[in-house]
Amino acid sequence: MIAPTRAGVLLALDTDDTATALGHAKRVGASVAGVKLGLEFFCANGPEGVRQVASSGRPLFLDLKFHDIPATVRGAVASAARLKPFMMTVHASGGGAMMRAAATAAAEAAAKGGFTRPALVAVTVLTSLSDDELATVGQNGPALDQVRRLAVLAQAHGMDGVVCSPREAAVLRRECGEGFLLVTPGVRPSTALAGDQRRVATPGDAVRAGANYLVIGRPILAAPDPAAAARAIAADIAAALA
Repeated sequence: MIAPTRAGVLLALDTDDTATALGHAKRVGASVAGVKLGLEFFCANGPEGVRQVASSGRPLFLDLKFHDIPATVRGAVASAARLKPFMMTVHASGGGAMMRAAATAAAEAAAKGGFTRPALVAVTVLTSLSDDELATVGQNGPALDQVRRLAVLAQAHGMDGVVCSPREAAVLRRECGEGFLLVTPGVRPSTALAGDQRRVATPGDAVRAGANYLVIGRPILAAPDPAAAARAIAADIAAALA
């Protein structure tokens, strides 16, 4: 598994077009720590599309959020790991047995294929959900409590880290220790709109709270100069860590 960065940006390539994704990955380049491909891209282009974007040379975060019975997730993780992402996602709410199956599959696939094992991070509570919206699906109490419960469960069952909002990062850093990866979507520069995210923070706030990777898409890609926007965020992160 690749050692975690102290803090870096993962560029969210939320598109269904391979040429667009590859162009963004090459254009932003070394200004980010890696790129993220998710369900929209994968459903449109499959493994071959992932391989094409990976040819840009940027570390790949494959965000497919597997959530199923343990045997199914084990098979899915084994197949996806062969695409050689440095990090992948499952849903923590799938439970301990499912997460253990995912961890085993990633390790076995890497050993068999002779490549570095991808890190596995478990999604806690989607950053699009507010406390009120959580209650509508039967999860009572503030989002922080549910995120913390799922993070502790994930750490106990072989996950390398979790996906959480930056607002929960400080609590999880204290709870789970320095070696546990915290991946935070819902990060917006102070000049950007929140979009469909609810629990958000600026890049500087996120890294001060303990985040390792900040998943950012629209504030970079919608900018007149995406590479310059990425560099500005990287400078904000560096200043926050100084």
